[in-house]
Amino acid sequence: MFLKDQLVGKYKIIKALGTGGFGSVYLAEDTFIGKLVALKVPHRQNQEKEKLADEAKLMAPLNHPNIVSVLTAENDAGSDLFFIVMEYVDGESLSDRLAKVSSIPESQALTFAVEIADAVAYAHTLNIIHRDLRPSNVLLTKDDVVKVTDFSISRLLKDKDAYASTRIGSPPYMAPEHFQGRATLASDVYSIGVMLYEMVTGALPFFDISPQKIEELVALGRFTPPNLKNRSLSKGFNDVIMKAMSRDLSQRYRNGGELLDDLKRLKHTPIKERELSDIRERIRYRESAKESFCFNCRRPLPKRALTCPNCGQKQD
Repeated sequence: MFLKDQLVGKYKIIKALGTGGFGSVYLAEDTFIGKLVALKVPHRQNQEKEKLADEAKLMAPLNHPNIVSVLTAENDAGSDLFFIVMEYVDGESLSDRLAKVSSIPESQALTFAVEIADAVAYAHTLNIIHRDLRPSNVLLTKDDVVKVTDFSISRLLKDKDAYASTRIGSPPYMAPEHFQGRATLASDVYSIGVMLYEMVTGALPFFDISPQKIEELVALGRFTPPNLKNRSLSKGFNDVIMKAMSRDLSQRYRNGGELLDDLKRLKHTPIKERELSDIRERIRYRESAKESFCFNCRRPLPKRALTCPNCGQKQD
């Protein structure tokens, strides 16, 4: 829509940054103060200006270090195009980072997880549900600070128990109830869980070229636990991801704040202590999982049994 060096009001277009389903984003310079900003131009310019401004109105009050700030919204008199002026993040998206590496080390993934969850928890305290959390909507600064962006399909819930009636989103990151048109705060948590899974394993838990097939797989909820794909992953981080991705809403974190609490506890637990905890847990599991069988009747034997209580056969 805009060309390089084009003047749009006081903004000089430098280059296009990207385009998505809801709009195109440009890097521009505010010629009054010499500041770089990002201009987001919605595709559906035939809508009423009040409707086009919904995203800006929702994001404008958000003031959080891990959320991209909305500065203002304007309508260019020359082109009659509406656009949103946002903070420019000089860096890359989490999607770009994942395309360059096989997986992200656990310590770095945990740092990203805390910052993503912190941003979403803040939005959730204001009853704002994002509904489209995915790696391309998580920006990383040059210093690897997370900035969550693109609240274009977000909704303001009337109360904490409400849900947003929608099936719009990115299928690989959508929760089971989201596919059914009942996205809740916990649906955002599920999306974060999928991103964490992808960060530590380098793969999505569910993927198919058909959105309908993804919906079927998500509904079944059967996926390989991340620690089976990444054997170095700690049990604590694995458990957080599994809980965040629970198919059952009653078993999942209810909102970003609950997820954030567990992630912070994990981050503040020294790595050596976490490793020792994992070792103890594995030992307990092996001891409890050991089960012997009678060589004669093949029925399970009580621990340390010398004689089978079922057939009376002495055991070697």
